[in-house]
Amino acid sequence: MPGSKPAGANAERKFLARNRKALHDYEVLERLEAGLALCGTEVKVVRAGHASIANAWAQIDKNTGEAWLCGVNIPPYGFGNIFNHESSRSRKLLLHRKEILRLRAHEERKGCALVPLSLYLARGRVKCELAVCRGKTDVDKRETLRRRESDRDARRAVAERAKGRG
Repeated sequence: MPGSKPAGANAERKFLARNRKALHDYEVLERLEAGLALCGTEVKVVRAGHASIANAWAQIDKNTGEAWLCGVNIPPYGFGNIFNHESSRSRKLLLHRKEILRLRAHEERKGCALVPLSLYLARGRVKCELAVCRGKTDVDKRETLRRRESDRDARRAVAERAKGRG
């Protein structure tokens, strides 16, 4: 599957920003890695961990066929000059043509959205983990919480049982 990574791929990643609310609000259907077209001062701010992707989304421009990351907040660089970057501009996502076409097909389906899950460093480059998501209902959110709670209780019971035997 294009965009999928081998099991040990997370070992080389340094996470810079995460969108935790996305996993609560959306059901992830597919994940892929995309590069970001950033200017120099933006890279310095993102590497310092000051970027926010809490309200971000991605979209495919129908006229040009390019993928854009919107709603990302990267504050101005503190030691920058008059040529500092704009904090809330849209940033271009660097994807292959086939990946863009597949994402456009997902985006056109009813109820699907392109949501960034994290920004991270991979081999010295800033990357974005992009996900095709479907919105969760309140019932789905409660079910997820219930399942997480029962898994936690089961792990606790196993740990107590192992402690009692040891």
